[in-house]
Amino acid sequence: MLNIICKSSFLSLFLLVINEGLKSVSVMEGDSVTLHTDVTEIQRNDQILWMFGPQETRIAEIYKHDIDMHESNETFGDKLQLDDQTGSLIIRNIRIKHSGLYKLQIISNRGNSYKRFNVTVYATLPIPIITRDSSQCSSSSESSSKCVLLCSVVNVTHVTLSWYKGNSLLSSISVSDLNSSLSLPLEVEYQDNNTYSCVINNPIRNQTKHLNITEVCQMCPGKDLTTPLRVYASVIPAVLLAVLAGVMYILYRKHRRMRQKDNYFESPVQAVEPVQTEEEGVEVLYAQTTFCKQVQNKKANWTEETTYASVVT
Repeated sequence: MLNIICKSSFLSLFLLVINEGLKSVSVMEGDSVTLHTDVTEIQRNDQILWMFGPQETRIAEIYKHDIDMHESNETFGDKLQLDDQTGSLIIRNIRIKHSGLYKLQIISNRGNSYKRFNVTVYATLPIPIITRDSSQCSSSSESSSKCVLLCSVVNVTHVTLSWYKGNSLLSSISVSDLNSSLSLPLEVEYQDNNTYSCVINNPIRNQTKHLNITEVCQMCPGKDLTTPLRVYASVIPAVLLAVLAGVMYILYRKHRRMRQKDNYFESPVQAVEPVQTEEEGVEVLYAQTTFCKQVQNKKANWTEETTYASVVT
Protein backbone atom coordinates (compact mmCIF):
# COMPACT_ATOMS: atom_id res chain seq x y z
CA MET A 1 0.00 0.00 0.00
CA LEU A 2 2.87 2.32 0.85
CA ASN A 3 4.55 1.52 -2.46
CA ILE A 4 1.40 2.45 -4.36
CA ILE A 5 1.20 5.79 -2.52
CA CYS A 6 4.86 6.50 -3.19
CA LYS A 7 4.55 5.66 -6.88
CA SER A 8 1.47 7.85 -7.20
CA SER A 9 3.25 10.74 -5.49
CA PHE A 10 6.27 10.36 -7.74
CA LEU A 11 4.09 10.24 -10.87
CA SER A 12 2.19 13.35 -9.78
CA LEU A 13 5.45 15.17 -9.09
CA PHE A 14 6.81 14.07 -12.47
CA LEU A 15 3.71 15.33 -14.31
CA LEU A 16 3.87 18.59 -12.36
CA VAL A 17 7.47 19.13 -13.43
CA ILE A 18 6.56 18.42 -17.05
CA ASN A 19 3.56 20.76 -16.98
CA GLU A 20 5.58 23.55 -15.38
CA GLY A 21 8.05 23.25 -18.27
CA LEU A 22 5.30 23.93 -20.88
CA LYS A 23 4.92 27.55 -21.93
CA SER A 24 2.06 28.74 -24.14
CA VAL A 25 2.84 31.31 -26.80
CA SER A 26 0.21 33.05 -28.95
CA VAL A 27 1.13 35.06 -32.03
CA MET A 28 -0.57 36.52 -35.09
CA GLU A 29 0.20 35.20 -38.53
CA GLY A 30 2.95 37.25 -40.17
CA ASP A 31 4.52 38.32 -36.88
CA SER A 32 7.88 37.21 -35.50
CA VAL A 33 8.31 35.30 -32.27
CA THR A 34 11.32 34.36 -30.15
CA LEU A 35 11.43 31.22 -28.01
CA HIS A 36 13.93 32.00 -25.24
CA THR A 37 16.35 29.52 -23.68
CA ASP A 38 16.87 31.77 -20.61
CA VAL A 39 20.62 31.14 -21.01
CA THR A 40 22.75 34.24 -20.60
CA GLU A 41 25.62 32.92 -22.69
CA ILE A 42 26.26 29.44 -24.01
CA GLN A 43 29.63 27.79 -23.39
CA ARG A 44 31.75 26.11 -26.00
CA ASN A 45 30.78 22.58 -25.02
CA ASP A 46 27.11 23.40 -24.55
CA GLN A 47 24.66 21.74 -26.92
CA ILE A 48 21.37 23.53 -27.72
CA LEU A 49 18.87 21.38 -29.59
CA TRP A 50 15.46 22.52 -30.93
CA MET A 51 12.79 20.03 -32.04
CA PHE A 52 9.31 20.54 -33.55
CA GLY A 53 6.10 18.55 -33.76
CA PRO A 54 4.89 15.26 -32.30
CA GLN A 55 7.78 13.43 -33.99
CA GLU A 56 10.27 15.81 -32.33
CA THR A 57 11.96 16.57 -35.64
CA ARG A 58 15.28 18.36 -35.21
CA ILE A 59 15.09 21.80 -36.77
CA ALA A 60 18.07 23.71 -35.27
CA GLU A 61 21.15 22.99 -33.16
CA ILE A 62 24.22 24.69 -31.71
CA TYR A 63 27.22 22.61 -30.61
CA LYS A 64 30.69 24.02 -29.96
CA HIS A 65 29.40 27.31 -31.38
CA ASP A 66 28.57 25.66 -34.73
CA ILE A 67 25.01 26.19 -35.98
CA ASP A 68 23.19 23.45 -37.85
CA MET A 69 19.67 24.11 -39.17
CA HIS A 70 19.15 20.44 -40.09
CA GLU A 71 16.14 20.01 -42.43
CA SER A 72 14.19 23.02 -41.19
CA ASN A 73 13.89 24.47 -44.70
CA GLU A 74 11.34 21.79 -45.60
CA THR A 75 8.85 23.21 -43.10
CA PHE A 76 10.05 26.72 -42.31
CA GLY A 77 12.00 27.77 -45.37
CA ASP A 78 14.34 30.58 -44.36
CA LYS A 79 12.17 31.75 -41.46
CA LEU A 80 14.27 30.20 -38.66
CA GLN A 81 17.25 31.85 -36.99
CA LEU A 82 19.33 30.89 -33.92
CA ASP A 83 20.83 33.43 -31.55
CA ASP A 84 24.49 32.37 -31.37
CA GLN A 85 24.88 33.94 -27.89
CA THR A 86 21.86 32.48 -26.10
CA GLY A 87 20.63 29.72 -28.43
CA SER A 88 17.11 31.23 -28.54
CA LEU A 89 15.00 30.30 -31.58
CA ILE A 90 13.62 33.12 -33.73
CA ILE A 91 10.76 32.46 -36.17
CA ARG A 92 10.17 35.27 -38.65
CA ASN A 93 6.93 35.82 -40.59
CA ILE A 94 5.33 32.86 -38.85
CA ARG A 95 2.42 31.04 -40.51
CA ILE A 96 -0.50 29.02 -39.18
CA LYS A 97 1.17 25.75 -40.20
CA HIS A 98 3.97 26.56 -37.74
CA SER A 99 1.59 26.16 -34.82
CA GLY A 100 2.50 23.25 -32.57
CA LEU A 101 4.87 21.97 -29.89
CA TYR A 102 8.50 23.10 -29.79
CA LYS A 103 10.93 21.28 -27.52
CA LEU A 104 14.26 22.62 -26.26
CA GLN A 105 17.03 20.40 -24.89
CA ILE A 106 20.13 21.89 -23.30
CA ILE A 107 23.09 19.59 -22.58
CA SER A 108 26.01 21.07 -20.67
CA ASN A 109 28.56 20.33 -17.97
CA ARG A 110 26.11 21.90 -15.50
CA GLY A 111 23.49 19.28 -16.31
CA ASN A 112 20.64 18.77 -18.74
CA SER A 113 17.47 20.83 -18.97
CA TYR A 114 14.31 20.77 -21.06
CA LYS A 115 11.70 23.29 -22.11
CA ARG A 116 8.56 23.04 -24.17
CA PHE A 117 6.64 25.75 -25.99
CA ASN A 118 3.09 25.36 -27.27
CA VAL A 119 2.89 27.93 -30.08
CA THR A 120 -0.52 28.95 -31.44
CA VAL A 121 -0.60 31.07 -34.59
CA TYR A 122 -3.81 32.99 -35.26
CA ALA A 123 -4.91 34.16 -38.68
CA THR A 124 -5.20 37.87 -39.44
CA LEU A 125 -8.59 39.16 -38.33
CA PRO A 126 -10.92 40.60 -40.99
CA ILE A 127 -12.98 43.72 -40.36
CA PRO A 128 -16.61 42.70 -39.68
CA ILE A 129 -19.25 43.64 -42.28
CA ILE A 130 -22.60 45.03 -41.11
CA THR A 131 -25.58 44.67 -43.44
CA ARG A 132 -29.36 44.72 -43.19
CA ASP A 133 -30.95 41.28 -42.98
CA SER A 134 -32.48 40.84 -46.46
CA SER A 135 -34.98 38.26 -45.16
CA GLN A 136 -36.63 41.08 -43.18
CA CYS A 137 -37.10 43.27 -46.26
CA SER A 138 -40.79 42.55 -46.75
CA SER A 139 -43.54 45.16 -47.02
CA SER A 140 -44.68 44.52 -43.45
CA SER A 141 -41.24 44.77 -41.91
CA GLU A 142 -40.31 47.88 -43.86
CA SER A 143 -43.29 49.72 -42.47
CA SER A 144 -42.32 48.88 -38.89
CA SER A 145 -39.91 50.84 -36.72
CA LYS A 146 -37.47 47.92 -36.36
CA CYS A 147 -34.34 47.24 -38.38
CA VAL A 148 -32.70 43.79 -38.27
CA LEU A 149 -28.95 43.82 -38.89
CA LEU A 150 -26.33 41.13 -39.49
CA CYS A 151 -22.66 41.33 -38.55
CA SER A 152 -20.68 38.81 -40.61
CA VAL A 153 -17.13 37.48 -41.05
CA VAL A 154 -15.80 34.71 -43.31
CA ASN A 155 -12.80 32.36 -43.28
CA VAL A 156 -12.00 32.69 -39.59
CA THR A 157 -10.65 30.31 -36.95
CA HIS A 158 -10.68 30.44 -33.14
CA VAL A 159 -12.55 33.74 -32.93
CA THR A 160 -15.50 35.27 -31.12
CA LEU A 161 -17.97 37.63 -32.81
CA SER A 162 -19.88 40.03 -30.54
CA TRP A 163 -22.37 42.92 -30.58
CA TYR A 164 -21.81 45.76 -28.11
CA LYS A 165 -24.06 48.63 -27.05
CA GLY A 166 -21.59 51.16 -25.81
CA ASN A 167 -19.33 49.06 -23.57
CA SER A 168 -22.05 46.51 -22.72
CA LEU A 169 -21.97 43.09 -24.36
CA LEU A 170 -25.30 42.25 -26.03
CA SER A 171 -24.60 38.89 -27.70
CA SER A 172 -21.69 36.78 -28.97
CA ILE A 173 -20.87 33.63 -30.90
CA SER A 174 -17.59 31.66 -31.13
CA VAL A 175 -16.03 29.22 -33.57
CA SER A 176 -12.93 27.03 -33.41
CA ASP A 177 -13.17 25.28 -36.79
CA LEU A 178 -10.85 26.20 -39.63
CA ASN A 179 -12.11 28.67 -42.25
CA SER A 180 -15.58 29.11 -40.79
CA SER A 181 -18.15 31.84 -41.38
CA LEU A 182 -20.10 33.64 -38.67
CA SER A 183 -23.18 35.89 -38.67
CA LEU A 184 -24.73 37.54 -35.63
CA PRO A 185 -28.10 39.39 -35.81
CA LEU A 186 -29.14 42.54 -33.99
CA GLU A 187 -32.50 44.32 -33.94
CA VAL A 188 -32.52 48.08 -33.45
CA GLU A 189 -34.93 51.00 -33.71
CA TYR A 190 -34.65 53.29 -36.73
CA GLN A 191 -34.37 56.33 -34.48
CA ASP A 192 -32.02 54.68 -31.96
CA ASN A 193 -29.26 57.10 -30.98
CA ASN A 194 -27.17 54.59 -29.01
CA THR A 195 -23.70 53.55 -30.10
CA TYR A 196 -23.46 49.99 -31.43
CA SER A 197 -20.37 48.11 -32.58
CA CYS A 198 -19.53 44.63 -33.86
CA VAL A 199 -16.25 43.15 -32.60
CA ILE A 200 -14.30 40.09 -33.72
CA ASN A 201 -11.49 38.96 -31.45
CA ASN A 202 -9.11 36.14 -30.64
CA PRO A 203 -6.95 35.80 -27.52
CA ILE A 204 -4.49 38.45 -28.65
CA ARG A 205 -6.21 40.91 -31.00
CA ASN A 206 -9.56 42.31 -32.13
CA GLN A 207 -11.20 44.22 -34.98
CA THR A 208 -14.14 46.59 -34.48
CA LYS A 209 -16.81 47.87 -36.88
CA HIS A 210 -19.05 50.69 -35.64
CA LEU A 211 -22.71 50.79 -36.73
CA ASN A 212 -24.17 53.70 -38.67
CA ILE A 213 -27.92 53.08 -38.28
CA THR A 214 -28.94 55.83 -40.71
CA GLU A 215 -26.76 54.40 -43.47
CA VAL A 216 -27.45 50.68 -43.02
CA CYS A 217 -31.17 50.87 -42.19
CA GLN A 218 -32.02 53.45 -44.84
CA MET A 219 -33.29 50.88 -47.33
CA CYS A 220 -33.23 47.18 -48.11
CA PRO A 221 -30.48 45.74 -50.31
CA GLY A 222 -31.31 46.09 -53.99
CA LYS A 223 -33.95 48.81 -53.40
CA ASP A 224 -32.07 51.95 -54.27
CA LEU A 225 -34.54 54.83 -54.38
CA THR A 226 -32.21 56.88 -56.54
CA THR A 227 -32.44 54.35 -59.38
CA PRO A 228 -35.87 55.55 -60.70
CA LEU A 229 -34.66 59.13 -60.56
CA ARG A 230 -31.65 58.24 -62.65
CA VAL A 231 -33.89 56.41 -65.14
CA TYR A 232 -36.26 59.36 -65.42
CA ALA A 233 -33.37 61.77 -65.81
CA SER A 234 -32.10 59.78 -68.79
CA VAL A 235 -35.50 59.09 -70.42
CA ILE A 236 -37.14 62.53 -70.21
CA PRO A 237 -34.54 64.36 -72.39
CA ALA A 238 -34.88 61.62 -75.02
CA VAL A 239 -38.68 61.95 -75.03
CA LEU A 240 -38.49 65.74 -75.32
CA LEU A 241 -36.03 65.45 -78.18
CA ALA A 242 -38.33 63.01 -79.99
CA VAL A 243 -41.33 65.34 -79.55
CA LEU A 244 -39.33 68.30 -80.82
CA ALA A 245 -38.18 66.32 -83.83
CA GLY A 246 -41.80 65.34 -84.57
CA VAL A 247 -43.00 68.95 -84.36
CA MET A 248 -40.22 70.10 -86.66
CA TYR A 249 -41.07 67.37 -89.15
CA ILE A 250 -44.78 68.36 -89.17
CA LEU A 251 -43.88 72.02 -89.72
CA TYR A 252 -41.53 71.04 -92.51
CA ARG A 253 -44.21 68.98 -94.25
CA LYS A 254 -46.75 71.80 -93.90
CA HIS A 255 -44.29 74.33 -95.29
CA ARG A 256 -43.51 72.04 -98.19
CA ARG A 257 -47.18 71.59 -99.05
CA MET A 258 -47.67 75.38 -98.99
CA ARG A 259 -44.82 75.87 -101.44
CA GLN A 260 -46.24 73.18 -103.74
CA LYS A 261 -49.64 74.95 -103.64
CA ASP A 262 -48.02 78.27 -104.51
CA ASN A 263 -46.35 76.64 -107.48
CA TYR A 264 -49.62 75.04 -108.54
CA PHE A 265 -51.72 78.25 -108.52
CA GLU A 266 -50.26 81.34 -110.11
CA SER A 267 -51.49 84.88 -109.66
CA PRO A 268 -55.00 85.47 -111.08
CA VAL A 269 -55.22 86.80 -114.63
CA GLN A 270 -57.35 89.96 -114.55
CA ALA A 271 -60.09 90.32 -117.16
CA VAL A 272 -61.83 93.43 -118.34
CA GLU A 273 -62.65 96.02 -115.72
CA PRO A 274 -66.24 95.91 -114.45
CA VAL A 275 -68.65 97.97 -116.67
CA GLN A 276 -71.93 99.39 -115.65
CA THR A 277 -74.68 99.98 -118.31
CA GLU A 278 -78.22 101.09 -118.17
CA GLU A 279 -80.76 99.45 -120.44
CA GLU A 280 -84.49 100.16 -120.13
CA GLY A 281 -84.09 101.30 -116.58
CA VAL A 282 -82.20 98.20 -115.49
CA GLU A 283 -78.74 98.60 -114.17
CA VAL A 284 -76.43 95.71 -115.10
CA LEU A 285 -73.25 95.12 -113.18
CA TYR A 286 -70.59 92.91 -114.74
CA ALA A 287 -68.43 91.13 -112.18
CA GLN A 288 -64.71 90.86 -112.41
CA THR A 289 -63.67 87.78 -114.29
CA THR A 290 -60.73 85.70 -113.02
CA PHE A 291 -59.08 82.87 -114.87
CA CYS A 292 -57.14 80.28 -112.83
CA LYS A 293 -54.13 78.99 -114.56
CA GLN A 294 -53.65 75.22 -114.49
CA VAL A 295 -50.45 73.32 -114.46
CA GLN A 296 -48.08 74.27 -117.19
CA ASN A 297 -47.15 71.54 -119.60
CA LYS A 298 -43.73 71.89 -121.11
CA LYS A 299 -43.31 70.66 -124.63
CA ALA A 300 -40.21 69.18 -126.09
CA ASN A 301 -39.19 72.54 -127.57
CA TRP A 302 -39.32 74.09 -124.06
CA THR A 303 -42.41 76.19 -124.84
CA GLU A 304 -45.21 76.47 -122.41
CA GLU A 305 -48.84 75.73 -123.16
CA THR A 306 -51.35 77.47 -120.93
CA THR A 307 -54.83 76.09 -120.37
CA TYR A 308 -57.39 78.21 -118.59
CA ALA A 309 -59.93 76.77 -116.24
CA SER A 310 -63.56 77.68 -115.93
CA VAL A 311 -64.55 81.24 -115.33
CA VAL A 312 -65.16 82.27 -111.77
CA THR A 313 -67.66 85.11 -111.33
